[in-house]
Amino acid sequence: MICRLTPSFRRFNIRHRLWGRLFGDRYKAVPVEGGGFYYETLLDYIHLNPVRAGLVKPQTGGSVLDYPWSSVAGGCALLPGRRPKWLAAEEALQAFACKDTARGRKSWVDRLDRRAREEARENCGVAAPSAEADGRLSQLRRGWYWGSQAFAERLLALGEAALKRKRNRRYRAAPESRAHGEKEALRLLKEGLEAAGLPPAELGRLKGSDPRKVAIARIIRKRTTVSMSWIAEQLAMRSAANVSQQIRRKHAGDETLPKPFQKWSILS
Repeated sequence: MICRLTPSFRRFNIRHRLWGRLFGDRYKAVPVEGGGFYYETLLDYIHLNPVRAGLVKPQTGGSVLDYPWSSVAGGCALLPGRRPKWLAAEEALQAFACKDTARGRKSWVDRLDRRAREEARENCGVAAPSAEADGRLSQLRRGWYWGSQAFAERLLALGEAALKRKRNRRYRAAPESRAHGEKEALRLLKEGLEAAGLPPAELGRLKGSDPRKVAIARIIRKRTTVSMSWIAEQLAMRSAANVSQQIRRKHAGDETLPKPFQKWSILS
């Protein structure tokens, strides 16, 4: 059955210019800076998930307490003795200056319900993006960290030694690895375009199979951890599937790089 379905996956990805699994991926894990704004917004984002999903309808009198499988109804809103022992309910309450009393727990739930009523369903609990924010900042939907710029720099510094060690393919796709890889990929992209004498504005007018594009794509893919989608977007190569196909065709044929890239490839 898997063999029969695989071509359908490929057709879907090619049609929608996507790459990778169709129905699932690894769980989402985002490093979060503890305490303050980032921790508080994360808590609200999680607890308002049922609202965004349409499972709780605040406009018709619904409450976050109506969803029984969250840590609101199943933990933080309960008496201490009725909660799971592993749940850090008191910490969640304290983040919003609410005591672990009947009044404090009610105030905590009321605040969530108020957000649910006042905010648009699809963005309920989602932090408003900042025009000045680092593009790698998660916003809890995309990006790989949720915190200040200084927090991101500390994470990158901690990851430097780990990234020098050999990793398996799953680690290659990790957000932290991609962040490091993107910096190197941008350097290779810039140098490759200079070696080819190609201004970035010209990329959109060239075919996705242009030998110069393919040569740059090959080197970036070989020496960094960025995705095929990233390469396709930067080099205007239509889709991740096209990048993969062009690189694979080149590997199956002549391995020699075009002359403008031979010296650059060695030096880079």
